[in-house]
Amino acid sequence: MTTPRADLAVIGGSGFYDFLDDAEQVPVETPYGDPSEPVTVGTVAGRRVAFLPRHGRDHRFPAHRIPYRANLWALRALGVRQVLAPCAVGGLQPHLGPGALVVPDQLVDRTGGRAQTFYDTGAVHVSFADPYCPRGRAVAARLAADEGWPVSADGTMVVIDGPRFSTRAESRSYAAAGWSVVNMTGHPEAVLARELELCYTAVALVTDHDAGVEAAEAVTAADVFAFFGQNVARLRALMTRVLAELPDDRDCLCARALEGLTVPLQLP
Repeated sequence: MTTPRADLAVIGGSGFYDFLDDAEQVPVETPYGDPSEPVTVGTVAGRRVAFLPRHGRDHRFPAHRIPYRANLWALRALGVRQVLAPCAVGGLQPHLGPGALVVPDQLVDRTGGRAQTFYDTGAVHVSFADPYCPRGRAVAARLAADEGWPVSADGTMVVIDGPRFSTRAESRSYAAAGWSVVNMTGHPEAVLARELELCYTAVALVTDHDAGVEAAEAVTAADVFAFFGQNVARLRALMTRVLAELPDDRDCLCARALEGLTVPLQLP
């Protein structure tokens, strides 16, 4: 029996199951254990696409317990080379309120204790100066603007461990640094993708103003989930258009991240 293959992938929430045609689940074994769920492979806009819910179908994995390495390894093993990563974020700047869309170009890691590399031996130092795929970002930002989203085509995502939200003092410090949005899942997902030479594009939906922004109220999980749920159909439609227009050829640094390095693993 032939294992279904896909060139593109979406790592997102449960609301994205519905956008795959001819979908089938594909269990994938990895050296890092099981991914969050068996990968679902189907068709979107005539292209083969894999979908993986990063928190699991029932949201059983909090951000600091997501099997990030297994997730990215499983996608590459199925042939994936380009990843879209829609996510919910808190806005750190007054102009980035609920409903804004940010396609970040930079990332700041404020997590601790998460396994963030596949390479535990050897000197495998990948370039991560520009964490996101420039070609994927360009397509996502252009199509979001075309569809009338209030979109920022760049910005910095700061990633915290959670599961708690930020204190007001922490939030104000992130905002004072000029960072755009705050999130709990963007790292190590992005760097693991780079270590596997995958193109990775984050698309961040602002669900709330973070606690330190002007007179913002304290963030609650219920409010975040409710707002994201209200907008998931529109975000899914945008992802469908982006998947249709991502270029097949990968003339970007993502695809050459391991050039000149001695990699101590046999990549799938």
